[in-house]
Amino acid sequence: MELAHSLLLNEDALSRIPDNKKNVFVFEWLRFLDKVLAAAQKSDIKEKQKRLVEQLISQISESPGPPTRKLLARCLATLFIVGDSFAMFDAINKCNELVRSKDDSPSYLPTKLAAVACLGGIFEKMGRMTGRSYEETVQSLIKSLKSAESQCRMETMLTLEKIVQGLGSAGLNSFKDVYKAAKAAMTDRAMAVRTAAAKCMYQLVNEAPFMATTELETVVSLCYRALDGSNYDARYAVAELLGNLSATALNPRPGFTPARSKPVKLEDVLSLLSAGFLRGGFGGTLIKGSNQVNREIRVGVTHAYVEFTKCMGGLWLERNISMFLNHVLDLVANPRATPTHVDAVYARKCVSFIIRSVIGGMLGEKAQIAAAKEICQIIVKQMKVIGDASADGSDSKQTAEITGSQHVLVCALHELGCLVLSLGTSASPLVAEPATGIIEPVVSVLIHPSASARLSASWCLGSISVALPSQLTPLVDRCLERMNKLKSSPEAVSGYSSALAALLGRVYQCPLGIPHAKGKQIFNIAEELLRTASQNSRLSLQRTQSGWLLLGALMTLGAPVIKGHLPRMLLLWRNAFPRSVKELESEKARGDTFTWQVTLEGRSGALGAMLSFLQHCRELITEDVIRRLLAPLECTLTMLAHMPAVIKMYGSHLKASAAMVRLRLYDVLSMLPPQSYEGTYTGLLRELVAEFTLTDNPANTTTSLLRAMCHVDDSVILGSWLQETDHKAVEDQFEPNRRVDYSYLQPNSASGSGALEHDAHSLFIRCPVSDPIPGPLPLGVAVIDSSVRLYGLIFPRVAHKHRYQMLQHFNECIRQAKSTRQQAVQMNIFTAVLCALKSLSDTKTKLGPDEVKKAAFDLILGALSSTNPILRCAAGEALGRMAQVVGDSKFIAEMAQYSFDKLKSARDVVSRTGNSLALGCLHRYVGGMGSGQHLNTSVSILLALAQDFNSPVVQVWALHALALIADSGGPMFRGYVEPTLSLVLQLLLTVPPSTVDVHQCLGKCLSALITSIGPELQGNSGSIATARLSCMVCCAIMQDHSDSLVQAEAVSCLQQLHMFAPRHVNLGTLVPHLCEKLMSSHLLLRRAVVACLRQLVAREAKEVSDHALNLASDDVTKDSGRYGISESGLEGRLFAMCDTEVDGKLISDIQDTLVSLLQTLATKSLTRWLNLLREILSTSTDSSSSPMEESMTDKGDDDEDEDAVNDAEEFTAPEQDVTHPTVAPRWPTRVFATDCLRKIIVACEEDPIHFDLEVAREAKAKGKTKADFLVLHVSELVRMAFIAATSDSNQLRLGGLAALDDIITRFCAVPEPEFPGHVILEQFQAQVSAALRPAFSPETPSDVTAAACDVCSTWIGSGVARDLNDLRRVHQLLVSSLGKLSSKKSQCALYNEAASTMEKLAVLRAWAEVYIEAVGRENSVEEMIRSTDDDELNNSGESLLTLVQSELPTLSQNWFYALKDHALLSLPQEYSNQLPSEGGAFYHVDTMSAARIHYRKSWPSILHALAIWLKEAGFAKLNKGTDESGEATPPNAPANLYSEEANAERLYLIIGTCVEAMCNTTYHLPENTAETCLHAIHALLESAWARAQVAKDPVLYRELLNVMHRVFLSHNGVKVHLAVMDVVKCVITAAQEHLEFLAQTEESKSEALEAAKDVKKKALLPPGGEGGESGEIIPGQSIVFATLEVCLGVLSRRVPSLNPASQNAGFHGKTSPRVLTEDVAQLLATVVQTLTELPSLCSLAGSLSVLPTVFHLTMGLLREMSPRETENHATLVVTTCINCFKTLLSSRRYDGDKRLSDWHRLVNSCMASVIRRSVPEGDYPGMDETTLLYTVTVFIMCAPQIVNQHKVLVQSAIKAFLDCWKSQHIAVRLKCIQLFTTLVSKIKPEDSMPYIHIMAPQIIEYLYRASSQKPNTEMERDLLLNCINTFEMLIGVAEESKRLTLLTVFLPILVSYLLDEKTLQAADKISRKIHDESLGHLMKIGPAYPAQFRTIMTSQVELKARLEVAIKLNQETKSAMLKAQEKAKVAALPVKPTITLKTDFSSFA
Repeated sequence: MELAHSLLLNEDALSRIPDNKKNVFVFEWLRFLDKVLAAAQKSDIKEKQKRLVEQLISQISESPGPPTRKLLARCLATLFIVGDSFAMFDAINKCNELVRSKDDSPSYLPTKLAAVACLGGIFEKMGRMTGRSYEETVQSLIKSLKSAESQCRMETMLTLEKIVQGLGSAGLNSFKDVYKAAKAAMTDRAMAVRTAAAKCMYQLVNEAPFMATTELETVVSLCYRALDGSNYDARYAVAELLGNLSATALNPRPGFTPARSKPVKLEDVLSLLSAGFLRGGFGGTLIKGSNQVNREIRVGVTHAYVEFTKCMGGLWLERNISMFLNHVLDLVANPRATPTHVDAVYARKCVSFIIRSVIGGMLGEKAQIAAAKEICQIIVKQMKVIGDASADGSDSKQTAEITGSQHVLVCALHELGCLVLSLGTSASPLVAEPATGIIEPVVSVLIHPSASARLSASWCLGSISVALPSQLTPLVDRCLERMNKLKSSPEAVSGYSSALAALLGRVYQCPLGIPHAKGKQIFNIAEELLRTASQNSRLSLQRTQSGWLLLGALMTLGAPVIKGHLPRMLLLWRNAFPRSVKELESEKARGDTFTWQVTLEGRSGALGAMLSFLQHCRELITEDVIRRLLAPLECTLTMLAHMPAVIKMYGSHLKASAAMVRLRLYDVLSMLPPQSYEGTYTGLLRELVAEFTLTDNPANTTTSLLRAMCHVDDSVILGSWLQETDHKAVEDQFEPNRRVDYSYLQPNSASGSGALEHDAHSLFIRCPVSDPIPGPLPLGVAVIDSSVRLYGLIFPRVAHKHRYQMLQHFNECIRQAKSTRQQAVQMNIFTAVLCALKSLSDTKTKLGPDEVKKAAFDLILGALSSTNPILRCAAGEALGRMAQVVGDSKFIAEMAQYSFDKLKSARDVVSRTGNSLALGCLHRYVGGMGSGQHLNTSVSILLALAQDFNSPVVQVWALHALALIADSGGPMFRGYVEPTLSLVLQLLLTVPPSTVDVHQCLGKCLSALITSIGPELQGNSGSIATARLSCMVCCAIMQDHSDSLVQAEAVSCLQQLHMFAPRHVNLGTLVPHLCEKLMSSHLLLRRAVVACLRQLVAREAKEVSDHALNLASDDVTKDSGRYGISESGLEGRLFAMCDTEVDGKLISDIQDTLVSLLQTLATKSLTRWLNLLREILSTSTDSSSSPMEESMTDKGDDDEDEDAVNDAEEFTAPEQDVTHPTVAPRWPTRVFATDCLRKIIVACEEDPIHFDLEVAREAKAKGKTKADFLVLHVSELVRMAFIAATSDSNQLRLGGLAALDDIITRFCAVPEPEFPGHVILEQFQAQVSAALRPAFSPETPSDVTAAACDVCSTWIGSGVARDLNDLRRVHQLLVSSLGKLSSKKSQCALYNEAASTMEKLAVLRAWAEVYIEAVGRENSVEEMIRSTDDDELNNSGESLLTLVQSELPTLSQNWFYALKDHALLSLPQEYSNQLPSEGGAFYHVDTMSAARIHYRKSWPSILHALAIWLKEAGFAKLNKGTDESGEATPPNAPANLYSEEANAERLYLIIGTCVEAMCNTTYHLPENTAETCLHAIHALLESAWARAQVAKDPVLYRELLNVMHRVFLSHNGVKVHLAVMDVVKCVITAAQEHLEFLAQTEESKSEALEAAKDVKKKALLPPGGEGGESGEIIPGQSIVFATLEVCLGVLSRRVPSLNPASQNAGFHGKTSPRVLTEDVAQLLATVVQTLTELPSLCSLAGSLSVLPTVFHLTMGLLREMSPRETENHATLVVTTCINCFKTLLSSRRYDGDKRLSDWHRLVNSCMASVIRRSVPEGDYPGMDETTLLYTVTVFIMCAPQIVNQHKVLVQSAIKAFLDCWKSQHIAVRLKCIQLFTTLVSKIKPEDSMPYIHIMAPQIIEYLYRASSQKPNTEMERDLLLNCINTFEMLIGVAEESKRLTLLTVFLPILVSYLLDEKTLQAADKISRKIHDESLGHLMKIGPAYPAQFRTIMTSQVELKARLEVAIKLNQETKSAMLKAQEKAKVAALPVKPTITLKTDFSSFA
């Protein structure tokens, strides 16, 4: 195919290609040519143009397929534009000739179509450059229409459209002819021709003035005829034409209006449209023989109204909103629009659709508020009409007025509700003033005589309560009050109860809820209504209905509200039904019609309430409740058996009430476990089967579930894609729509006719956000639906015998019914069977024995050949599901063989389609492995059927089945991919574009094939490359198709190709295509595009964004607005879509795409993203004012804003945009933008430069403009957060506050380089306080105030505001919120009590965080003062703590109460009876479950603050002014001091709460909460009183240590582990204090004697410590053991090699000290310190049990922390370990004790272990020599006698010294000599002798060597000097007799270091230092040992001489120095001044 990529067609290559591939080759060449020509210059193609034109024109005669001819036309036109146009007229003439040809044979048709298409292409692009040639062309085309077939007619109309568009006004003289031709085509029987004709007419309207003037009424009438019998595409095209025509007539283009004609008025245009809506045309003569309006016309006109308004623009709508609304609503007031109930419902839907589309989509928020007020005026007017009609008294007039007004009111109220819902809290102006607000008019409708109006008003009130939650409680109160006043009016009882039901049903959407008491109040009212129903027959029915309706709505409040009323509810249910069959019989005998009606309504209401209970209170449903519910249900079932007789006796108008009872019963049973009512199956099944087989129902009603039961992929066959369009609301009227073959799929299913009046209980059902108006189906359909669902649930539990009987019965029912009734029965039966098979599959149950299978198979076979497509589809689905359930390969083979045989023999469409799908479904449900043996046959048959060009329907079904097989085949299908792909490509090239279904199925097929090939598509083998190219070509063909569904398939296929072979998908062409299709009017295409973009940006965000941005410039230069991309790029387009889309899935995908783009790109292009978000957030909500004006008023002195204004003036939008103003972003989009802002901040955290202003500025200065950092945009961030936080939308306020919190947290510590000591956020203090202030106003909702409290605490705690005066602004807000704590109830009970809890706890939490921060700052200041000893720091004035101080008495009390509440609410369920009956301090007893979540969020901070306060206040002041430890009361102690018991309660509450949280297994405690708990416990235990208090119960400390062990196991953070060790240290301190207390107390001894047995259990530690005499430490009862557990745990976590259970206990590279952070080192040091303290808690025997462990752990840690040859030892840890040894070995506890020998043994073995384990071993390089020597020295120094007893140890120690001494490193040798010196000086001479004997000779040898080899470095010098010092010390230690010998050796060495006069002067610093030190030592030794000194000097004259010279030199040097100092002093004296002052100032001292 590469040969096709050339400018000229490679004819040689083409001739060598097989015939079946030639069309692909040509298409690929044209594709290449199309791309090349678009980018080419004239010079590029000049030479080859002539040949190229010849080749292209010759291709016209080669019978090209539809996609090829489209490309051919485009290439020809582009060629003439880019190159010379001289050959254009020849081309046109050639095409005209081909068009005029008389050849009508099918083989010539493609040529003719290609010629027509080429003409269209040329005229569209060349336009007026074609001169007058268009006249001949138009005539040729029109003439050819007479004998043309449908394809040709369609192509001709499309070409005429292009000619009109291209020529513009230049072709005016031919437009009449075109118009005549189009008129005829508008009523063509082929829908594709109608569609094309409508598009042609559309262009005529734009170009021909007569269309909208003289021919206006004719064209409108023609449109109505075209709408009759139209399909969706035709209907939409005609509607666009009609809308454009109306708009053009009303607002003609300049120069269009003839001088004589009078202008058309708006009333005239609207009356033309209304004529179609009401009468189907003018005079109603269009549709003969029927008074009903054709639904297609009505829906078409509905679309036309919307199109008309869109053409006129938003500004026009704003100005004419009153007239427009009145006109549209008047449509439903006309009796012609509502001849039947179903028609009325459909007409209302049409009107609602018009209003919703234009008001919801085209108006900004301000204009929408105005529209809402206008709607209210209409409501008031309609209610006035009702009042007048009632006063008039004429029944017929009154009925007519009521009927008309009810429909107007329903539409008005629905739109009002939707408007308010979309506005959210922005709608608050609509309720601000009661006189002009919306609530009064809506409430007035509640007493309207019509039920539908009352229900709509109720729903509208519910919507108002969701949008404005603050109105919910007042509305409930108002309805209760009015109901009480008007209790004698049936309408009032009914209306206000339905309003209450709607309001209760919406409580779940209001997070703050309603006061709990309202539930009780409403329950009592409902109960009273039911009790008094029988007292007044005029009100009986309404009271009964209303009572049960209210109870049903009440259930939606959930278990907390219903729990208390359940016993009374069960009683009400029991009383509503007869208790026995006997009672039922007597009831039957004595009733009358009215009584029966009331009874049945009561029972259906009771069942409705029961259903609501089962749906919303699942946690209350126990086996006992089910048992009590079943009694009335069984009674109802019995009653139903008697109902036919009752209806016969009392009249058929009881049928509806009886049907409602059945509906409710079936629904209730569907919610109960099927096994609970097994005993009733027989009677129940009889009822169900009779219901859906229409046994007692003369109407042919069908279920609405059949489509849902079929597989979602079968939408191609069922046309259910229409339910996925933006027009679903009105298009649902054709259920399902007519297909290509004009058959109704499912008559009488009442699709789209859902309305509130069908079921009042739907007021409280939960609806999706995108479709908020409930639409219950008509009762007849709803009952059948419910019976089918219940049948499916029961079927798997029925005996096989009964299954067989039912299936046989179904066959019989179908056989007996005739014609349409047979279809209806068959549809219902198949829905039930599908439901049953689905249940069997879900429950993994088999179908049954062969006879059951046979009966089911026979049933399915009957439907496989049904004439109705939906039945065939259902039969195929049933066959597949049956195969899945049976799971028997033989049975599957039989089913497949049956279809094979049928397909081979049958020739009729029905059999072929049904059996094709049957094969597809078999494979779908059995899978590739289960049906592999049939694969070959299935595929070959379906491939053949797919080529049946005579029947597109067969092609559709065969291709659909093929796609199913490819999808399910898996690897088994791989061998069939190539032939299938080849077929798909050939069909795409040949199938006419009008058969959209075939193209759609080809798309599905291609998608399945791409999935089948999968990642192999990346390969480079020949077959894969061919397959990949085929896929690309197929996608290109589908992309170019005119139908949106086919384009959507193309996009999905490209998405898959990108997933499997990304580098082969060209984003440069794909992204522009996707951007263009984002503007499509088809929801499915937009969904596909966004889904594709979502995938693309996940992998290649930058490329996608760049390609889209390039389009913005293309849009300006080339094709204005084609892509809809502006400077804001793809991101801006997607944000704009968030406003206009209503489909939830689509919005979710758009947001995901934006988030992906943001996370990848935002940090690299911050300015662009922040500008985009700023535009969205700062745009005014008024559509008529521009955002620029706002920014001007907002900040006039901002340079940037001035630039923006200048830009705005420069690029002023054209006039057209004024009529179509851009709607400002709506609040949900702005909330999402705020979330994006927060995500940008998080994304920037990866690079710290974003939060460092100085570095960022430097980078910006060095780099170019590309450097962009978040810290440079802080002002923008604050501004955006401020805008959001102060908006009128509560959700946006919450988002803004959260963003503000993030900004403060991230930037609070960023310094301002220009003002050292200050931070950048200081300049925004005013904005922060201004953003927070509104949140503390009284009317603000609790959740906003709570969020603001969090921001307050963050701001105060951040330390940004240094000056207390600045801080007071925000602090004052918190102070004002304290008032809310004192009020027991919330000030105005608008919301649930849990909302008040949330707010109060948020206040307490904020104060707690501020207090914690304040104390922390105070402590750090005190530490600074202590460390600097600077008095100036002391005088710092006020601190943050002083601000908090005054509130502490109140706060501490409230913190305690809140913590107590939390503790109570944390109790397990079994202790719930211990909770206080009146509730807690901050929670209401009835809202406990809702309050728990708020306590869970707040308690950690409150607990920590309370603990710190107790510590700071010193707990109970037992002595005035001092605490127990004798410490003085702090100056800031609170005024309210408490008793010891109260403080003990607080202490145990805090510790208990912490322990409970840390041990809770139901949820994982966050790391920061665990840390908070530990800090709190530590703060408490720092108080001696608290430690003593806890020590009273010996178990507590042990438990606390066990908890610490658990915490460190479950948390990894170092901070947590440090906090754990802090608590452990406090426990150790407490234990030591306890031991001291016992030792000091004399009585303890006697107590020990008296109760020796019990003391272990009762005291914290036994007297003398743990272990007693035996030394046994008992696990579980020992504090020491528990502490060891924690210590070992921490050590083994941080140093895994210390873990005894470790497999590899050797040296671990991971534990190298290089990886230790400062925190980890501190942690390990703390552990070692703790271990050191443990022996002190034990008795002598106990300590000897513990010490081996302590020594072992310390040794192990020391060994791991100091490996040899590493530089960075963990110095802190090593030092701590050595100190630990020192402390332990220095103990003198064992002296004189019998266990002294054990202690000696332990020390010896410990030292031996240290030495043994220090050697290299395996991976371990050995212990660092210095560390080892330190340790050994400590052992010898602290226990010399013990060590010296063992010669081996002494030798090992000596070896350690020698090893160090012989080290290559001078530093090690220096440390060795220092340690040796210390050792000798600290221990007795006799103990040190072994070491001296070995080390002294080494030192002497070194000193001798040094006399000849002088030291060169300072370290060598230090070593030498240390050796001299050491040897001098050894002389002092030596015996008197040996001294002479030593001195004889030492003195000559010292003298040898002395320098003579010459060498001294030239000596360096090192030699001079040695000389001086040596001389000093000689001078010292002389006087110290005079006799020996004299002896040596006398005997060695040379020594004496050198010494004398040195002394003489030394004296000379000293005297010289003295003289120099004297001179310096004289020079420093002040010189006498030359000028002397005459006045004496000495007296001014």
